Amino acid sequence: MDRRSFIQTAGNVAALSVLHGTASAQRSGAPGKILAIAAHPGDGMFTMGATLAQQIERGGSGVLLSLSLGEKGAPKDIPVQQYGDMQRAATQKAAHLLGAEAIFLSYPDAELPFNEESSLRVCDVIREQKPEIVVTHWSGSWHKDHQNCQLIVRDAIFYAGLQTLQRSRPAHAVSKLFYADNWEDASNFIPDTYLNIDAVCEKWLQACDFYPMWRGQTGFFRYNDYYSSLAVMRGCLAGFKRAVALMSDPSQRTDRLQSL
Repeated sequence: MDRRSFIQTAGNVAALSVLHGTASAQRSGAPGKILAIAAHPGDGMFTMGATLAQQIERGGSGVLLSLSLGEKGAPKDIPVQQYGDMQRAATQKAAHLLGAEAIFLSYPDAELPFNEESSLRVCDVIREQKPEIVVTHWSGSWHKDHQNCQLIVRDAIFYAGLQTLQRSRPAHAVSKLFYADNWEDASNFIPDTYLNIDAVCEKWLQACDFYPMWRGQTGFFRYNDYYSSLAVMRGCLAGFKRAVALMSDPSQRTDRLQSL
């Protein structure tokens, strides 16, 4: 067994060039739609933007849904509302560069509620957008908004696929759910899927650069250095030049095969 095989076997990792949703899409290789759902716009672009970019580059589509504007991360010299407007503008520019769509909900930063109302609002976005794959936060986070976002998305996916739940749009079943690799959500995050992003990495990094926090203007954490280096490190483990790591939801890890 060579070193790459050992790493993949030990980590139970699938090193993929593409993500597939439905079984029919997997057989045909046809790209589908990915919906990335983040508590804050920067989290979505830094941790999920490369996955969206890769899907779009293949001919699929991607949508970034931000549940808040992350406005309370403003530096002392910028008013909170102004910073929220800056976050919205940065996300729209970044999404446009990647060829993605940006959608915003209006929950206050640091006050993201986990309740039926928020879950149903996200359910409605899922039914409207009809993604095959959803990517969101992992629950092992010290950030309250990230924890609640993960719970909201889990319930929203359930509601979206419930045929007997009457909403403005018909039911839609999401094929796969993945959790993104985020420095704030690292507790018990165990990646099992590595996605090759080398073809879109530079475009993704350019999109991230629209955000003041990426450029180090809003705090101590070096987002640029961390996520650009993380892509290289994950690529080393997966056998790619640069990669993103995803964690699949435990409920979808059973493979049903006729033979090996």
